[in-house]
This record gives sequence, structure tokens and C-alpha cells, in this order.
Amino acid sequence: MLPVASRWLHSRGKRAFDLAVAVPALVVAAPVIAVTAVLVRARLGSPVLFRQTRAGCDGTPFEVVKFRTMTAARGPDGEPLPDGERLPRFGRLLRAGSLDELPQLWSVVRGDMSLIGPRPLPLAYVERYSPEQRRRLAATPGITGWAQVNGRNDLEWPAKLAHDVWYVDHAGPWLDARILARTIGALLTRRGISAGGHPTMPEFTGDEPEGV
Repeated sequence: MLPVASRWLHSRGKRAFDLAVAVPALVVAAPVIAVTAVLVRARLGSPVLFRQTRAGCDGTPFEVVKFRTMTAARGPDGEPLPDGERLPRFGRLLRAGSLDELPQLWSVVRGDMSLIGPRPLPLAYVERYSPEQRRRLAATPGITGWAQVNGRNDLEWPAKLAHDVWYVDHAGPWLDARILARTIGALLTRRGISAGGHPTMPEFTGDEPEGV
């Protein structure tokens, strides 16, 4: 028999919880989503949405969709400028309020994501995980998760991934409800928006020592 946490991760109960929250949230947020799309188009141009293939449950690829927050500025060599130079104040404001994540509510409704779970990370990271870190892939990726309410981008990669694994081992309806409530608080205080000294989270290289 599967552990209780593993059963919850792929249960009808968790799916029902996702839909019960995501569908009304999508309806309520529809005007905000529409206004944000117009502002992104006016401030940053086209495309309005950022799309990237990420690792889903068990490492299965899926397309994550967010509002675009960076410009397409390139240097003389034709390569994109560093993130800090392509992230304008408007983009920082979108990230500060997590407005860029709103399109992912539709991903939850579709079943590609869950409300609660480890954040979806680039496919290239999968082969860099240690065997312990790879266990985070047992869960469907979420809009928010245990790592996000325990430091978000203030955390170094080893700690962030360790929190994801902890969630996989302890997942349940009460923990999901607790994470959702703490996420609202984190959004209001804007804690952990940026990694220390970096405009965005640095790339995970896989050579960091593990541990929370």
C-alpha cells in the first residue's frame, strides 16, 4: 500500500481541491488577467505570454505559461542580455504581486499543474538532481508549495529542493490548506520575491551541497 502522502498526491481528493479553488479563482481573476495582458502588450510588446517546457510529474515534459516580465533586449553579439538588464520595473512589479503566475490557474484546471506542489523547473535540471532531489518529481508541479512559503527565492537551491522533497513525504489535505493560507500571507508581505543579490533565481547547476 502506498504511504498516505503518496496517495494524496494523485488522489481524486487533491484534484477536487484544485478545481474547487482554481475555477472560482480563475473567474474572479479574469478581469485582472485581461488588464494585465493589455499592460504587458503595451509595456513589453509581443508575445504577451512566456511559454517554456518544464518537467512535470515523473519528469514528464509540459508547457508552463506565465505572463512575460522581461524584454527581448539583446547585446551586439545577438545574445539576450543578462536577466537583470532585461527585467524592467514593470516586470518586477508583476513578479512582486505574482501576477505573472495567474495564467497557471488554467494549467491547474487542465490538470497539467496542481495548486500546491513543487514549482515546475526546466527539463535540463532533471539530470542534475541527486537521487534524493529527484524525489520531488513524484508530485504534480504546483503554483505554490512548501518551499515558496518557507523562503521562496531567499532559499538556496539545496534548501529549496529539500523543502520540495519534504512536501512529497508529508502531503495531505491539511498541509495543502495550510500552504494555501500561508501563500496569501506571503503575497501580502512580498517575502522572498528575489534571490539575494540576483534579480532572478540563479541557475541550478547540480553541484551545490545538499541540506536545508
